[in-house]
Amino acid sequence: MDAVRWALVTGAGRGLGREVCRRLAAEGFRVVAGVRDPAAAPEPAGGLPAGPDGAGHLVLTLDVTDPASVADAAARVAAEAGRLDVLVNNAAAYVDWTETVSGADLDASRAVLETNLYGPWRMVQAFLPLLRRSAHPRVVNVASGAGSHGDPAFGLAAPGGTAASYGISKAALIALTSKLAAELAGSPVLVNAVCPGLTATWPGAEQAGARPVAEGAEGIVLAATLPDDGPRGGFFRDGRPLPW
Repeated sequence: MDAVRWALVTGAGRGLGREVCRRLAAEGFRVVAGVRDPAAAPEPAGGLPAGPDGAGHLVLTLDVTDPASVADAAARVAAEAGRLDVLVNNAAAYVDWTETVSGADLDASRAVLETNLYGPWRMVQAFLPLLRRSAHPRVVNVASGAGSHGDPAFGLAAPGGTAASYGISKAALIALTSKLAAELAGSPVLVNAVCPGLTATWPGAEQAGARPVAEGAEGIVLAATLPDDGPRGGFFRDGRPLPW
């Protein structure tokens, strides 16, 4: 049991989350795929290579906005694995590319923040006791250049202040990453944020210049498999630091 590494990925039913599950399984992890509706997304654990102990992977019902759902998932992982080695906070709300600060529906904005900021925050609080049982624990928060000043195309000051709630939520997620990393500086837990870049996770995305999902997932997997002397509290794209 101790030789088995366990990784939990939220938002694993499609796109980046599903690809990260596939990549981590190929790295030898037992994958816990968190999806809001497993019946509608059975693929995350299907077609993955078997775990290193010959066992399959887990698909859990997991809504990061629901405290009871998160608590149930933590209890399931505790019972099944006894610890967690990697937590990838990938679940995210969709982007409203036309939304501005002055015109935003604040109820809709709160829902974005609940998923993109408080969801990862809730997951960290629930799973940190299990991460502390790992010899090499990692937390990866999937952020975005939309939450930084370092992305000239989609950053906080571009384009024209649109995608307001999404950008603000991702900036807050990067800030959460920095605060958590500072709190855990004396522990083995490495916490970092990753921007996967504009990734083809919706129909027609390639025409907008989005890159393949496999390319976007690469940096997430790198952060999930950092060596013990790897960076803490950083924000990266493709393994390179990104200003924010």
